[in-house]
Order: sequence, then C-alpha cells, then structure tokens
Amino acid sequence: MLELWQAVGFLAAAMLVTLSPGPDNLMILSLGVSRGRRQGMAFGLGCALGCLSHTTLAALGIGAVIAASPWAFVALKVAGGLYLVWLGLQAIRSRGGVTVPGQGAGGGESLWSLFVKGLIANAINPKVVLFFLAFLPQFVAPAAENPAWQTAQLGVLFTAQAVVLFGLIGWFSGWVGQGLNRTPAIAAWLDRVAGGIFIALGVKLIASP
Repeated sequence: MLELWQAVGFLAAAMLVTLSPGPDNLMILSLGVSRGRRQGMAFGLGCALGCLSHTTLAALGIGAVIAASPWAFVALKVAGGLYLVWLGLQAIRSRGGVTVPGQGAGGGESLWSLFVKGLIANAINPKVVLFFLAFLPQFVAPAAENPAWQTAQLGVLFTAQAVVLFGLIGWFSGWVGQGLNRTPAIAAWLDRVAGGIFIALGVKLIASP
C-alpha cells in the first residue's frame, strides 16, 4: 500500500498538473461555456475516468510498448487527433448549446454522450500515455515489493483528484456560460469557438512529433 508521504506528495503534484493549462482543461472550459455546466462536468468526468485506461497500461507495462513502437504511437496519435477534429466539427455544426439557462439542455445531446466523448478523447491520447509512464513511477517507493500495484494506486488517486478538479472547471465555466447563452446567436458562436478549439487541439496533436 501507499505510504502517507507518497500519497500526499503525489496528490499535490497531481493537482498542479491537472490545473495547469492543457488540452483537457481547454476542452472542458470551452464546452462548459458553450453548452452549460452539466455538459462541461459530464465531459470532464469522462476525461478524468479516461485516466484509468492509462493507469492500466502503465501498471501492466503495455504503455511502454506503445511508446517504444513508432507505428503504434503514430496510429494512436492520428486517431486521437482526428477524433478531436470530429468533435470540433460537430460543435461548429450545432445551432447553439444551451436553450434554457441552468437546465443543462445542451443542444439535445445527452450527458452520457458527452461523458463517453470525454472518456474516448482522453483514452486515445498518446501524449497522456507517455505522461503517465513518466509521472507515476517517480512516486513509486524504490523498495516496493509490487511496483505495478503501487502504480495502479497512484493512477486511481490521480483519477480521483481529476474528477473533482475537472468537475469544478465544468461547473464554473458553465456558470459563466449561462449568462452568455441567453441569446441564441451568442450560444451558436460559443459553440463555434469551442469547436475551433477542439479542431486546433486535434491538428496540434497530429502534427506534434
């Protein structure tokens, strides 16, 4: 099991990483503003739980295989980038996110659908795979009898704090968006902005080395 010093030190570092500007934060923020807080929180929950897939890969050593295989890494990177572009195009084609402020009626798209989209967007991002491979082992005790088990515990702890912080980002961005979304035309433009952010992140992921 994790020692207290491991858990506290890791949690502090994990929160700093989660709150630092990055693709997940940008996607949750833009979606929360354009669609509403419940939509932003649902997508954020999906992104957070997507970390469990990277935890599993890191604990089993599969992530190292993906990182060492150029073909596997490129294929996953392109798939992740194209998926983000597709999400962006969907948002741009939307006629505006929130029709009734505060009710979370985000353009007819269910919260479950947004949760799944967030889950997939995070799970197929190879950059996150590499991050977990580099980040989690730093907090595994050198004398640990079962490093894979400690890696799994750290991954679950990371996911738990991400659920809380991503949820807060979605909540507060949606609160801001409620005031802006009272006019349908503004709501439509906010969806286009959110879509543009998704597309830009997707293109960046594909073009990155």
